[in-house]
Parts: sequence; C-alpha cells; structure tokens
Amino acid sequence: MNPIPRRPAAGLIVLVVLVLSFFPAAAPADEPGFEPIFNGKDLSGWRVGKTELAGKTASDDGRFAVKGGVLVITGSQDRPPKMAEIETLESYDGDFTLRLEFRASRDANSGLHLRDKAFAHQLQIRDYPRVGPYKALQRYKDGDWNAIEVVVTGPEAHCTCNGELLEAALAIPGKGPLALQSEINVVEYRNLRIKRGSARQSPSAR
Repeated sequence: MNPIPRRPAAGLIVLVVLVLSFFPAAAPADEPGFEPIFNGKDLSGWRVGKTELAGKTASDDGRFAVKGGVLVITGSQDRPPKMAEIETLESYDGDFTLRLEFRASRDANSGLHLRDKAFAHQLQIRDYPRVGPYKALQRYKDGDWNAIEVVVTGPEAHCTCNGELLEAALAIPGKGPLALQSEINVVEYRNLRIKRGSARQSPSAR
C-alpha cells in the first residue's frame, strides 16, 4: 500500500507566511485600557481639512489610504513638497498614552502632530538613520516596523521608539486632536491605540 503523499514542511511554512502577510499584526494582548483610534478597515474617526472620512478607504487625493489593515501615507510629488495631514475628529485633552507602529520607506518624512500643527509640537516620524533627527538610535529596524510610545502628562510628552528615548519632555498644547503628516515618500502606520489617564509623573517634574 502506497503511503499518502505529504506536503513538504517548507511548502507549508511558505503558505502560512503568505496568509499572515495579508493581516496586520494584532496589538499586544497585555494592554488593558487601550482603545484603537484606527480601525484597520477605513478612515472613520479621521478627517482631511474639513472633510470627514467616515467609511472611506482613501482620501480624495489618495495620499491617505487603508491597505491590508495598514494606514498608508504617501508623500507629495511636488518640490518643495506640499504637506497634508489626516486628523482625528476627537480632541485628546487630558493625560494619555499613545502607542503606534510605523514603517518608513527610504528617506521618508512624516510626523505626529500633538494637538496642533506647529512644528515645535510635532514628533518627527521618519527614516531616522538617513533623515534624522534621531540618527543614533540602536534599536531602529530599517525598513521594518518600529514602535512609538508617547506618554502625555500635563503640558509635556515623553516619546520613545522601540524603548529608546526620542524626546524627554516635548512641550505641547493642553488640548486638541492628533494628526499624521504626509510630506515625502511613504510611511505606513498600524496598531494606533490610546489609553486615557496619567501613566507617569512628568519627566521634568522629577
């Protein structure tokens, strides 16, 4: 009796990898109190300018689009680039902890606006090794997903990338929405989630 042929193990592994590649990585399970601010399906809860994007999978100009559960932000083709932002409808006025993951293409330049769009209150989200300003990071994953955490306490934001310090006490306004900037090349975002309430003492108050 001939044995039943079996699928080679290597082929099965490739199949699993291909299937998983179509789904975004889930947020860690040990994050009680965190709520998503991007649902991975469409742009509900966000707007570009005064245009609300409920139920849409892309902005009218295509610079902000949902693909495979990921928010894909494409930069301007103009020189100098014309910047644009996608902004939450909700205002985040008290203390909170924001966590997200991003992946930057080569020389990409984006940013996280914390409550207004002044450059001084923006956390730079970029291809850090080439564009900076945080060129000395040791844990940055080139061309891969990186984890950002922003802990807002009072008028300051403590910001890290993969656990490495970016900003110890970035001064920000007391209230306002959150926004992601489109400037140059492609930056992808996923697992955007937020927890309201104080998480730590303000770094400058220690």
